[in-house]
Amino acid sequence: MLRSMTGFASLTREDERATVGVTLRAVNHRYLDVQVRVPQGLAASETSLRALLQRHLARGRVELSVSVQMREPPAPEVRLHDGFVRRLGEAIDRARREGIVSGQLTPGDLVRIPQALVITESAAAASADTAALAGLVEAAVEEAAGALDAMRVREGEHLRTDLDARREMLAGLIERVAAAADQGRADLEARLTERVNELARDVPADPAAVAQEIVRVAARSDISEEVVRFRAHLAHWASLADAEEPCGRKFDFLLQEMNREVNTIGSKADGLAVTELVVTAKAELEKMREQVQNVE
Repeated sequence: MLRSMTGFASLTREDERATVGVTLRAVNHRYLDVQVRVPQGLAASETSLRALLQRHLARGRVELSVSVQMREPPAPEVRLHDGFVRRLGEAIDRARREGIVSGQLTPGDLVRIPQALVITESAAAASADTAALAGLVEAAVEEAAGALDAMRVREGEHLRTDLDARREMLAGLIERVAAAADQGRADLEARLTERVNELARDVPADPAAVAQEIVRVAARSDISEEVVRFRAHLAHWASLADAEEPCGRKFDFLLQEMNREVNTIGSKADGLAVTELVVTAKAELEKMREQVQNVE
């Protein structure tokens, strides 16, 4: 199954604690490159979220962005700074005895003095909220990854339609090349035979030796091995396209091998028709190479 490396997914999920937004973007990349952006309070979840995406994806640059909006902030812990307040009261008592101030120290006074009260987030509540929020985020990312994968599969179906059509075209081209090369080799043998017969009128030669040399020269343009290998590459391509595992990098390798076979055919085979067909085949291979850059 072919999957595209490009895709997008975005969703929002919520519970009684918070609303979580997840956005996934995927583009082409030679390897798998996962970028994760989460709120600071969920930094500890980054590793597990990265591993989750790696289970779904094999290649591509993937950007995960998570936003969190809490419905109600956790209740803080308020603690009286006993030592500071005691010393503050003693100082005010001295000031009162000396007639500098009057009245008593009130709760409002403590609230207005920053050092008197220590306000901190409840560790137990924060830990429980973070754990619950991490579970909500992971579930949302799992769902988004599934949606991203579905989109990549749909795009992969379009890629396969195009690549299959080009593969069939190449299969037809290689058969035409083989036929044109056979004709070219036969024409070469005929030309050599005619030329040798012309020369033999002036210079006597052993007919058997001459015939053997003509066959040897013509054999240099034989492309049977290259054609067989090219057919094997096309068959291998079809089996890879039907497999479940990612095949983009394998396609890339096969295209390199097919291009190598076509270059060898172009340098060995004789005939103008072969040259034209080889140029057409190389153009198709280049189009396939560009398209394969989108395959996971």
